[in-house]
Amino acid sequence: MNNRPNIIIINPDEMRWNTMGHMGNPAASTPNLDSFAQNDAVSFERAYCQNPVCVPSRCSFLTGLYPHVNGHRTMHYLIHDGKDTLFAELRRAGYKVWMNARNDFMAGNVPGAMASQFDEIQMNEGQKGERPKVTEEFPYSHYTGVVDQISADKADTLAACERIRKQKDTEEPLCLFIGWSNPHVPYVTDREHYDRIDSEKIEERVHFSETSGKSEMIHKLREFAGLEGFGESRWKEVQRVYLAQCSYIDDLFGMIVEALKEAGIYENSAVFFLSDHGDFAGDFGLPEKAQNSFEDVLTRVPLLVKPPKGEKVSPGNTAALAELVDFYATVMDYAETAPEHDQFGRSLRPVIEDRSQTVRDYVFSEGGRRACEKQADEYHHFGEDGPPRTNDYWAKMQAEKDDSAHEKGTMIFDGRYKYVMRLSGNDEFYDLEDDPREKINRIKEEKYASEILRLKLEMLKWYQQTCDVVPRENDSRRLTEASLQRAE
Repeated sequence: MNNRPNIIIINPDEMRWNTMGHMGNPAASTPNLDSFAQNDAVSFERAYCQNPVCVPSRCSFLTGLYPHVNGHRTMHYLIHDGKDTLFAELRRAGYKVWMNARNDFMAGNVPGAMASQFDEIQMNEGQKGERPKVTEEFPYSHYTGVVDQISADKADTLAACERIRKQKDTEEPLCLFIGWSNPHVPYVTDREHYDRIDSEKIEERVHFSETSGKSEMIHKLREFAGLEGFGESRWKEVQRVYLAQCSYIDDLFGMIVEALKEAGIYENSAVFFLSDHGDFAGDFGLPEKAQNSFEDVLTRVPLLVKPPKGEKVSPGNTAALAELVDFYATVMDYAETAPEHDQFGRSLRPVIEDRSQTVRDYVFSEGGRRACEKQADEYHHFGEDGPPRTNDYWAKMQAEKDDSAHEKGTMIFDGRYKYVMRLSGNDEFYDLEDDPREKINRIKEEKYASEILRLKLEMLKWYQQTCDVVPRENDSRRLTEASLQRAE
């Protein structure tokens, strides 16, 4: 009998770190996640994604590689080979691998790509339905509000629960990956979840008028979104609906945990809850996210880990720095499976066993493009004329068309100081102890010069360590008849 633990991976989209009650948000309504963190799991308060949009982030945390290693810095270049992904490696190690149809990491245009990763893929084409309509006056706000009923992610969750219950009588270990579309734009919820959020307890958003020295991308997003007249009451509603979407995710998470317990496999499962990136949700007068903006609201994400029965755990919150590439290494560690390729994640097991421990001194995130990389923006995906103005993401794509706004950038953070290097030299520096919401860019302040230099050198060292990986297979320089034959 195979005694390796089941691996349960739960991946909501665009959920920023401070949307849960155990993270200190008084307006949050997440009792299932709060109980999970307090009693069974370790919740990483300072976990950071390696790219602030979904596709590059998932390509990174499912391989343990940074986005720059294989060029995963765009929404339209996904994993092709797939042999070195978490799922392919676990499958070869004897796991049965299940996922729902929310992909965002494997190239859908490559025949057989998904089949190489999974034993079962749950397709729920019937749940798509009509996209909720946003407010006509401000179409790029992505705001809809309260509707009679929401069903997104429910069918996938029910299917995942059904698959979990089947595991009760199965000897082969299960790796189950469920990706949820919530909390994602459009900002829409139902009355039940809306009423759970007390608007009086919602934290005041970051007003753009309070900021100085923010990136060109933020300026361009604001210019094209045209939300100056959106109004404070509407932004408060965006915040409330977004938190309601997170409360809905909490319900779905509770369903997964209950199914694991009903099947009798909760104890012997390693359970991971992580989001691929965050959301502005009104901060800086913006909705959604940007490909090369690195504020905590976009790059700091939930990461909760419950180890399987028999493994040491110190439940609660930890302030230890973590990256999502560490998720990959931690899964492989608990699955007792060695990675088949060189990767850059570090197992978080020491922190899970003792929350006073650390595994990293710095975390990194990266995004954007060089001016010549038109294939790396979303605007040119629609051709030289770009998307029609009726496209929900027109404003963001217009901003990405601007080479200076969409320029390549890299962030390093040491727990207090955050430095962002950009190709143009329009860098950013924030002291999060003094300015936790990153309002004032202090890159030109002389008193921080030594800290900025230190972080620049650490970033250089990181790039040198991670600039590539050499495949483990050796090629031969000797020509053979087979190597001289032309492909059909």
